[in-house]
Amino acid sequence: MVRVAFVVGDYPPDQRKLREDAAKSYASADVEVGIIPVAARPFDGLGPAEIQAAAGLFHDAFRQAEREGYDAVVPLGMLDLGVDGGRSAVDIPVIGPLHAALHVAAQVGEHFGVVCYHPSAIPRHRAQCIAYGMEHFIAGRRASGFYLQHIARNRDAMIESFLAAARDLIEKDGADVIIPQGITQCPVQMNPKWLSKELGVPVVEGIGAPIRMAAMLAQLGLTQSRVRWQKAGSQPK
Repeated sequence: MVRVAFVVGDYPPDQRKLREDAAKSYASADVEVGIIPVAARPFDGLGPAEIQAAAGLFHDAFRQAEREGYDAVVPLGMLDLGVDGGRSAVDIPVIGPLHAALHVAAQVGEHFGVVCYHPSAIPRHRAQCIAYGMEHFIAGRRASGFYLQHIARNRDAMIESFLAAARDLIEKDGADVIIPQGITQCPVQMNPKWLSKELGVPVVEGIGAPIRMAAMLAQLGLTQSRVRWQKAGSQPK
């Protein structure tokens, strides 16, 4: 049994349960998914300053996961909060949800259409993809038009807007895979298998992809390179 920790921030109780349930749905006979809480509150929206400030909280959660015997850890959300520094903090694999989604998408397509929450998120997503060396895979970006904290009470309107944006990416930009940039859209509010059937292309989302990638790396006995992510006071061998 491989144990994957999913680090969840401070959400309203009903919204937290939706996210925990989505994560646990990717458990299987050989993969256990457990929840580690973190005090960061992404539900209120995070700007660049808040994103950097949250990193230390996630590093502590990654260390907690390692102490509790988890084999890998994934933070909730496609901002990949705390991932880069966290890989120096622990010896278990630390998987970034956006990073994982991009690489899974590259196995099933070549031109990714990205649907963000709100147009204001597009520059940040572009910067992440450039940093990961994956921007050349992006066919285009659109937004469903809702801030994260407004999606639950506007679910039907969000779904309609998301479908229209995704179809536009497929028809006009040649997208052959859709990535929901924001887990609240999918898989929290929309089932990815349903969404893929509606759109006629693969949908790669930010909870299932990183959890399953984390389990795969643990099963293969792989973790981050200490040449690239050194621990404090250590030297690469």
